[in-house]
Amino acid sequence: RMSRQFISADYHLGHGNIIKYCNRPFKSLEEMNETIIRRHNERIKPEDFFFHNGDFCFKNTNESKGEGVRSKAQEWNSRLNGNKIFIKGNHDKNNSMQTIIKSCIITFAGKDYNMCHNPNDADFRFEINLTGHVHQNWRFKRYNRTKLINVGVDVWNFYPRTIDELLNELKKYEKNNKLEEYQPYYREEA
Repeated sequence: RMSRQFISADYHLGHGNIIKYCNRPFKSLEEMNETIIRRHNERIKPEDFFFHNGDFCFKNTNESKGEGVRSKAQEWNSRLNGNKIFIKGNHDKNNSMQTIIKSCIITFAGKDYNMCHNPNDADFRFEINLTGHVHQNWRFKRYNRTKLINVGVDVWNFYPRTIDELLNELKKYEKNNKLEEYQPYYREEA
């Protein structure tokens, strides 16, 4: 089997309050973490490529800073299938993943797509930007001259999706709906 490319965002592993903030259907943090990991591995095989588009885990939840002790971030990463590429989200500053990619361009079926965590950072030179950050709020929007696809797990039943699946869902949506305009919001970073 040839490798496939998957994308998702906003796993927020280890972030208990995200269940309440985003009305996630889990009874506990452990149930959320384990469900996301299981669903990830149900779809993604070790040879597949996986782009995580920001907010992988809440922070390095390791109590000890001792030598040779793995952080929770690396532990979760090691449990997930795929050749992983992490794009930095607003919660990835302190989680020990050392993600340095703020955005990236991928070519799929002869077209270029921009990936960035926050839709506010969308690049209008691209017809489609793949974003996260907005959780359960929407799947698709228009923003100036670009279309936004929210790849976050909250709107895809906590499963990663192939790029093909996301593009097909956008096409289906546009057949019956007009894309609403995304309203960027800005607030001071703490």
